[in-house]
Amino acid sequence: MAGEWEVLPAAPGDVAELHVLTLACWVGEALLNDDLTIPPLHESTADTAASLAEWDTYVVRVAGRLVGSVRGRLDGTTWEIGRLMVAPDLQGRGLGRVLLEHAERVAAPSATTYRLVTGKDSEANLRRYKRAGYRVREVLGGPSGPAVLTKARRRTGRG
Repeated sequence: MAGEWEVLPAAPGDVAELHVLTLACWVGEALLNDDLTIPPLHESTADTAASLAEWDTYVVRVAGRLVGSVRGRLDGTTWEIGRLMVAPDLQGRGLGRVLLEHAERVAAPSATTYRLVTGKDSEANLRRYKRAGYRVREVLGGPSGPAVLTKARRRTGRG
C-alpha cells in the first residue's frame, strides 16, 4: 500500500478534512493520556486554516479521502514536526513512517535538529519515534506531558 501514498502540500480546500482528521486522531491520544485538555481537541476550523500559513503542511489522500497529514516549521535551527496523523482505520500500515520521513526530507536547509512531541503515555508513538532515531529529551508538565523528542539531522552529500 505504501506505493499508493502520494504526499502533497495541503491546500485551503483541505481544511475541513484536516480538522476532522485531527479530532479523530487526538481523541485517541486524549484517552491514552487521560487528558482532554490536549490543544488540538479545542481548535476550530479557523485555527486549522490559520495553521496552513504558519506550518508547511502535507496531506495524503486515498481514493479522494484525506487519510494522513504532517506539518513542519523552522524554529531557529530546529525543524519542528507536528500533527503527524493517520486515519485510525489505516494505522499500522506504514503511512506514519512515510509521513515522518517526508517531514524530515522537506526540512529547511538550515535545520540541524528535528523536534516533535507526543503524549508521555503514548507508548506506540514513543516506540515508533525511538525506532526512527528520536530520543526523549524532556517531559513537560501537565496530565499528558507531553514528551519532547529530538533527533540530529544527518547531512547527506547533496549540498
